Amino acid sequence: MSPASQLAAGRVPAAGGGPEPAGHPHGVRATARIRAAHNGRVTTLPQLHSDGPFHLRRVRTDGHAATVGIIGAMSAPLGGDRLTLNITAEDRAELEVTTAAATLALRGPTTDPATYDVRLTAGEHAHLRWLPHPLISAAGSNLRQTYTVELAATSRLLLREEQLLGRADEEPGHLVSRILVHRAGRPLLDQHTAYGAPEPGWDGPAILNEHRATGQLLLVDPRLDVRRDPVLLGKGTKEGCAILAPLAGGPALLATAVAPTTSTLRELLDEAHAHALAR
Repeated sequence: MSPASQLAAGRVPAAGGGPEPAGHPHGVRATARIRAAHNGRVTTLPQLHSDGPFHLRRVRTDGHAATVGIIGAMSAPLGGDRLTLNITAEDRAELEVTTAAATLALRGPTTDPATYDVRLTAGEHAHLRWLPHPLISAAGSNLRQTYTVELAATSRLLLREEQLLGRADEEPGHLVSRILVHRAGRPLLDQHTAYGAPEPGWDGPAILNEHRATGQLLLVDPRLDVRRDPVLLGKGTKEGCAILAPLAGGPALLATAVAPTTSTLRELLDEAHAHALAR
């Protein structure tokens, strides 16, 4: 990103070459919007609004679905940033959203937490897939991430969340994440996780057992047969493992996984997805 465009976005190059907030001590405010609609034949994108660090680009596909890639236009989130993604798949639309690279939460010029809110809405008979690359919690960072999901009774959702706690040979920052899902106006899932200092026991044997990659995969589908028992996936404690379990509030399955690396974590979540679709 050029110095001029960084300045326009609210960041200017620091002496060491890295971007720093300019003229707003509380960080960047940005809201990007994606709206997908079905025109009777294929899914179109009547709204694709980039903002701040979010550069949105439509990815060419051969089918009837629409795919959007999110490209980071500057370093974010930093302490004090307020970032929001509003993603809507209207009735009968089929939308997949991914990111071009991992999201890196970094230490900012303030100790205030950054917030990263992802708001997902799917209408009747819509199919929405949120499949980003991992979020990396770097040392010294402070991030509050929230997923707020509103689903119609006939909509389908695939949501994958992957987190890497710390880069190589460093401790993670403070990462708090919440997933709140409503289906047909009723609560389906409300889950809260917190990692890194000052959270007590987050890397102990009862939680991560010293693993540094963790993630979840949520599958909601009216056609899903959820009359099944929870299942343990993976080879064992050292290699990581995942639990795939039904949710009481609807036709939904949730996989929660921990692993030593992001590649192993992805393998576990892919295994959980395949297992969920096999029945």
